[in-house]
Amino acid sequence: MSARHFLDISALSKADLRAILDEARRRKVARASSTKGAWDEDAPLDGHALAMIFQKNSTRTRVSFEIGMHQLGGTSIVLNAADTQLGRGETVEDTARVLSRMVDAVMIRANNHQDVLDFAAASSVPVINGLTDLSHPCQIIADLMTIEEWLGGVEGKTIAWLGDGNNVCASFVHAAEKLNFKMRIATPASYALRSQEVAAAKAAGADVSVSTHAKAAIAGADVVVTDTWVSMGDTDKDARMAAFPPFAVNEDTMRAAAPNAMFLHCLPAHRNEEVTDAVIDGPRSGVWDEAENRIHAQKAVLLWCFGKL
Repeated sequence: MSARHFLDISALSKADLRAILDEARRRKVARASSTKGAWDEDAPLDGHALAMIFQKNSTRTRVSFEIGMHQLGGTSIVLNAADTQLGRGETVEDTARVLSRMVDAVMIRANNHQDVLDFAAASSVPVINGLTDLSHPCQIIADLMTIEEWLGGVEGKTIAWLGDGNNVCASFVHAAEKLNFKMRIATPASYALRSQEVAAAKAAGADVSVSTHAKAAIAGADVVVTDTWVSMGDTDKDARMAAFPPFAVNEDTMRAAAPNAMFLHCLPAHRNEEVTDAVIDGPRSGVWDEAENRIHAQKAVLLWCFGKL
């Protein structure tokens, strides 16, 4: 049987996405009184090993996968790409074939989406997309989990995305049709989400709208989401810093949203650029739950990859 990879939300069935979210929530509740380093009672991945490859720096992805794998009873090893033979020209396919003989799964935080696809095609063990330039599916599992915790569900809700039409935005769009929520995206024209992402989502039945006007996206939204204006690898900082200020999230922004609207940000945040201190530290900010939920989300993804859901 071929390996079960977790590469994009768009590749999941609605049932699988729901199963992952439900398992993440169940495991979070089950260990509410446990210390962070304690194994889950069932330790379902006892004897399993995860390799984590990082081409980009990481805090939340690394810690959540490492502690999550430990809580499931397994073990993990961290590989910085520059310190491996990938950094000396070995192909991703050859690396995949080798690691398939040594570990039970691989998580990759990569620069190029195609590298993850090529790695998965050559791998005989599950491969998890920990982030690429085109999508960030693990982040969206945590975000959806947090929205459901705060608002009681995501179906029928309106999510407003302000700022850069980036990989996180793309993964939200991938999930919109599967969980029946609305996406309103507002970006500068030069930093819009790729048109093919929007077209594919709409063709699948997603309610997605795109504009260059922040106020249109915000009005009445249940969730307001943003991200950094300059991400790792971006080389046009000056242009970005000039384009994005109208899309900053502040107290006026949140007042225009629904009365119980929540704020999310995948972090790290550049405070008082894309979001003010008053919002990110305010009572409607779910970012700290969102960050914690990365652990529970990764655990559910791992279990899904191993066919344990």
